[in-house]
Amino acid sequence: MLNKWEGIVLRSIPYGESNKIVTVFTREAGKMTAMARGAKKPASRLASITQPFMECSFLIRTGRGMGTLEQGEPINSMRFIREDLEATAYASYVVELIDRLTEDQERVSGVYGLLSDALHAIDEQYDPEAIALFVEWKMLPVAGIHPVLHQCANCGATEGEFAFSFQQIGFLCHRCFAIDRYIIRLSPTQLRLIRTFYNVPINRLGNLTLKKSTKQFMKKIIRTIYDEQVGVRLKSRAFLDQLESTPALLPKKEEPEETGE
Repeated sequence: MLNKWEGIVLRSIPYGESNKIVTVFTREAGKMTAMARGAKKPASRLASITQPFMECSFLIRTGRGMGTLEQGEPINSMRFIREDLEATAYASYVVELIDRLTEDQERVSGVYGLLSDALHAIDEQYDPEAIALFVEWKMLPVAGIHPVLHQCANCGATEGEFAFSFQQIGFLCHRCFAIDRYIIRLSPTQLRLIRTFYNVPINRLGNLTLKKSTKQFMKKIIRTIYDEQVGVRLKSRAFLDQLESTPALLPKKEEPEETGE
């Protein structure tokens, strides 16, 4: 069967002398893996559309076994992502995270929109580190993690001082702090920001600007959840850690005025 699907290339690996095996996340059918015959040849019509991050309208033939990528029409090449090291690094992280947390031919509601919104935002030069944080929080339910962020995970209270508990995977109010000795206290601003990361679609954010210290705080929480509860280890995260520890690799940027409050 020949299918016309809109999709974004997650990864592309060489196969044999001239072919590629391409993984595409499609709007209509979820994640699909297909053979792109001859795509390694520079003159191939499939060469450009099988590069990571490419957003295209694909023709994919499916049947028994692996599908075949017949052709595609580019929608967005994500040029800035390809040309900027930091954008490439964070886009790679977003793509690898979504790839690792989803299965082939599994339609997970909202994931294509999240992937598309995230890559478009990075390509439009929004803060890629903040965008990656949004994706990490929003992919938790796909990973089987459902944090309790609308009330105290222990008593259900909605008012008071709150902290984040890794034991409860959610908020604890001040009345319940004693049940987890390793809580992380939260300011009202940090509380709202976590809820924003988890609940608000990326395309409704506008140009949210966060200080480096705020992003580091949020990253500590979400990465601990992934490390302890999900157990996903990503190659792209190692490169991000290298960028973080070697700031000379990136152009120097002024610390922005925070708008997350």
